[in-house]
Amino acid sequence: MKILAIADQESPYLWDHFEPHKLEGIDLILSCGDLNPLYLSFLATFAHGPVLYVHGNHDDRYSHTPPDGCICIENKIFTYKGVRILGLGGSMRYKPGPHQYSQSEMNLRILKLLPQLRRHRGFDILMTHAPAYQITDQPDLPHQGFKGFVKLLDQYSPGYMVHGHVHLTYGYQVKRRESYRATTIINAYERTIFEL
Repeated sequence: MKILAIADQESPYLWDHFEPHKLEGIDLILSCGDLNPLYLSFLATFAHGPVLYVHGNHDDRYSHTPPDGCICIENKIFTYKGVRILGLGGSMRYKPGPHQYSQSEMNLRILKLLPQLRRHRGFDILMTHAPAYQITDQPDLPHQGFKGFVKLLDQYSPGYMVHGHVHLTYGYQVKRRESYRATTIINAYERTIFEL
């Protein structure tokens, strides 16, 4: 399965200079937050598979302009062609606003997922906006990762974690791909393609 992961910055390659053949062979699109809902709706028009999304910390506009033709997988496991994708959007709380959580609030969200996790026997992709704590995060509070994500990776060993929030433009130390035990962690900033 060929997956397009996107986050944080609309890709000029896909939006400003789009041609339908650019999505040929893409089976699934994962949006990891902080993208214009009109951009997601545009991609959904041409996509051959579903466009799944979670919220970024700047996605308060989705409440009045949701991305048409896309599927929000916040707090749920979505299965597509046998691939189980767990969605948990948002970032660390650093100011008042929606889609921001403390470590304990994110832990509570994860705890509420236990029945789904048992029913689905885990998941194959962890799809988030924020990174995992001390793996692909940054030291400042707004870009700090969640400890609960590390516990999910430790317990369920998914093949992939896909996140946004930490822009590749932040510096040379920010990488597109990292490994953590059995999991490949992918930073979806702007756009990247991976195969399952």
